[in-house]
Amino acid sequence: MTIESMDMARGRLPRNPRPRARRLSAILRQMASDRSRERISIRDIFETMGDRAIGALMLVFALPNLVPTPPGTSAILGAPLLFLAAQLTFGLKPWLPKVIADRSMRREDFEAIISRIHRKLAFAERMLKPRLSVLVEPPAEYLSGFLCLVMAIILTLPIPLGNMLPALAICLFSFGILGRDGLFVILGVIAAGLSATVVGGMVYGIIKAAAFVIANWFA
Repeated sequence: MTIESMDMARGRLPRNPRPRARRLSAILRQMASDRSRERISIRDIFETMGDRAIGALMLVFALPNLVPTPPGTSAILGAPLLFLAAQLTFGLKPWLPKVIADRSMRREDFEAIISRIHRKLAFAERMLKPRLSVLVEPPAEYLSGFLCLVMAIILTLPIPLGNMLPALAICLFSFGILGRDGLFVILGVIAAGLSATVVGGMVYGIIKAAAFVIANWFA
């Protein structure tokens, strides 16, 4: 006799297993295929994700920066990341200004984007599992937020191809937050350190080159 049948014999109802949180890839795909919507806004994603909104939206805004984008794109996508990362740093409730939350796109355009990233997003999600939980809980979570804030600041700087590594770091942190996976947080810390080193070297090189040009101009 199983435990469930013994409980029923004693007049008890079997306990329902705790439902698993739905994956971001599945939620985005469902929203994209919802033909009752004409447009998909950031607010729609924000409200659908609930208490996972910060991790989900940081991932949504960081992912496009993993590939070369037109000049100015990283600054546009980086602004919401600054808000979200700052809130994560200080343990604040997720919130976005109305001017950002109400930004939207046609459902068809949103569906096209999701169809391109869905496989990669789903693959990464399959690798997630709860582990090293101390790294995805306060106060360690606040440190992740601070590092994401630094990466978001770097991402908004007008540095050629300087947005990819910071975006990768933010994506790794976001996956860690969404999946409660401390391993991805560790990978995010490594990517953030690499990003700071590379971008710092690029900035130093630009400043040194500018100083050389100025020095020769007035020589």
